[in-house]
Amino acid sequence: MLVPFLPNNAPFTEEQRQWLNGYFAGWVCGANGSATVPAFGGDGQVISGDGQAVGEPVLPEPEAPRYDRNNPFAARLLTNRPLNAKGSVKDVRHIEIDLSGSGLTYEVGDALGIIPQNCPALVGDLLEAFGWTGDEAVTLGDETLPLRDPLQHHRTITEPPKALLEAYAEQSGDGDLRAILENRDALNDFLWGRDVLDLALAYPDVRFEPQAFIDLLRPLAHRLYSISSSPKAHPGQVHLTVGAVRYEAHGRAKTGVCSTFLADRCLDETPLPVFVHHNNAFRLPTDPATPVIMVGPGTGIAPFRAFLEERKASGATGKNWLFFGDQHEATDYLYRDELEAFLSDGTLDRLDLAWSRDGAEKVYVQHRIREHAETLFAWLEDGGAFYVCGDASHMAKDVDAALFEVIRTASGLTEEAAADYLKQLKRAKRYLRDVY
Repeated sequence: MLVPFLPNNAPFTEEQRQWLNGYFAGWVCGANGSATVPAFGGDGQVISGDGQAVGEPVLPEPEAPRYDRNNPFAARLLTNRPLNAKGSVKDVRHIEIDLSGSGLTYEVGDALGIIPQNCPALVGDLLEAFGWTGDEAVTLGDETLPLRDPLQHHRTITEPPKALLEAYAEQSGDGDLRAILENRDALNDFLWGRDVLDLALAYPDVRFEPQAFIDLLRPLAHRLYSISSSPKAHPGQVHLTVGAVRYEAHGRAKTGVCSTFLADRCLDETPLPVFVHHNNAFRLPTDPATPVIMVGPGTGIAPFRAFLEERKASGATGKNWLFFGDQHEATDYLYRDELEAFLSDGTLDRLDLAWSRDGAEKVYVQHRIREHAETLFAWLEDGGAFYVCGDASHMAKDVDAALFEVIRTASGLTEEAAADYLKQLKRAKRYLRDVY
């Protein structure tokens, strides 16, 4: 009889035996050409039609765990390398993360979700402001934990939630704070750069029970970072380009939760909870011969480093054009060696740079786009795809306006016709944005 075999002699459980009997309840061909139906005994052996034990079947491989934001993979940090030169006012890091054993896969254009930890120093200052030790017992879901644990790992302690502000307004009797809560613009202005510790310091007489305080805070949210690597170039790894957020506000130094967790506090042995966020709305063209125009100043270069690695590794024949910029060429030229290598080997056909603080006038990527209107429009007419990544509030709007102007001036179309051309690019998925 032709039967599958197990790689070991482990006996089956009764549940496994019944499952296998159901799964293989079909005909198999015996050695003499007769049809028999195998059955499975309690010891895990296959029982043939004549009652003879003939071997042990292969159980199906168990499914790999499915990692997502509710069940992240505990990855490991491989590399944390500064990208800015000495003297820069910025702190951008190249981060490499090991995904070995996770089964996680990604495509260029995707993002990596990271579940960070709050700064231990900020947690300590908050505990001190309320006079807590951090060992007070609180309940989170079905678990009882020391207060310090949810403050560091599970609750947001940066921007105060409205529920906490309302509790402060009620307990303090502060009419100004109540009025702020009733005006959206005033509330946004009030919240800028303000964290939970700022409230605790501003209202020292307001006190909460630890459990009530935890219940007023929002869950600590994951952060998404555009992936800056191609899986073809770096199998088993994922790379990020992370700008560490550091600033002064309300008399105190403040930091970004996840960016400084990665830059300052995540060590090689620190479990790094991650998951892949698939972004099907930001993909390279399916036709590898399509020209690609990429606009990514600052950390907006992240997905385009991945695009270029992918185009090179896959042997794509389409032309590639990158617009990149930052403050100073000497200190803020991210991935300079890699970009110049892409130029040298022909992966990158054009590279236009914009340095906003190197001359008497500020020069941004949108200025470079306008300077090359005729050529850029020719790439679009040749079927090119246009991509933008980075700041949504200013840069992306300015680039959109510049692209419209390029289409209008280089084509000779009316404003209405140029606007329609731009809409057609979007409908055809030839104008894609990854902005934040």
